[in-house]
Amino acid sequence: MQSTTEEPTVIPTATATPTVTPTPTPPAPLAAQVNGQYIFLTDYERRVAQYEQALADQGLDPAQARDEVLEGLIDGALIQQGAAALGIQVSDEELDRQVEADIEAGGGQAAFNEWLEATGQTREDYQEMLRQSMISQRAMEAVTGGLQTEAEQVHARHIQVESEEAAREILAPLQQGADFASLARERSTDLATRENGGDLGWFPRGMVAPELENVAFALQPGEVSDVLPLGEGYHLIQLVEREAARPLPPDMQIELQQAAFERWLAELRAAATIVRFAAE
Repeated sequence: MQSTTEEPTVIPTATATPTVTPTPTPPAPLAAQVNGQYIFLTDYERRVAQYEQALADQGLDPAQARDEVLEGLIDGALIQQGAAALGIQVSDEELDRQVEADIEAGGGQAAFNEWLEATGQTREDYQEMLRQSMISQRAMEAVTGGLQTEAEQVHARHIQVESEEAAREILAPLQQGADFASLARERSTDLATRENGGDLGWFPRGMVAPELENVAFALQPGEVSDVLPLGEGYHLIQLVEREAARPLPPDMQIELQQAAFERWLAELRAAATIVRFAAE
């Protein structure tokens, strides 16, 4: 009897169907999306209308409103996200207390209602705006809280002229000991400092153009720099004096805080995924 060999049975292997996660459909038309956070078109258009009216009331061109409002809303979203990452929040109780304080300071509920109507806002709009403002303020305090209240500072003078040739003509007598302040009054084209002998006052790092800062901080007291091309002119810098730890005046502290906050916001922008629909 002849034996036969049966072919082995092949069981087909099921191929897994790849699953695709659908992109969520926003519940309403968008003006922009910031790291997945929606900025709704209705909110954007309402803000634009309010801003256009404010510009018109001041006699300014309202055409700039659309881009400025959109970028402001994007910055607001980034600040809220950055603040959340820092653990910053505003409770409903805190918000309610601040709203009531604002109403009282503004003349009472009737005056507040009139203001809301005049600006086209609801109480909820105001609460949300206030919440964002409070979070932004706390974020600034967190970001800038470590800034120093004193810093190394230099006191400098400068002479600005329009050409390198003119600058070198002035540099020659300065190198022979001529009075810097007198030559600044005679020759400088910087009207803001000419009358006071080119005096720039005291400043720490980060408050003037980097090129000028680098030169000023490298000089010794009484020393005059070589010609420095900067902007549309040519400059000579003299270091008057230097202090290693000089207290910063309040206005300068505010400027440094604002600069630090803007750097933080710029970093958030650079790392963000931002899609603008209203600009299309």
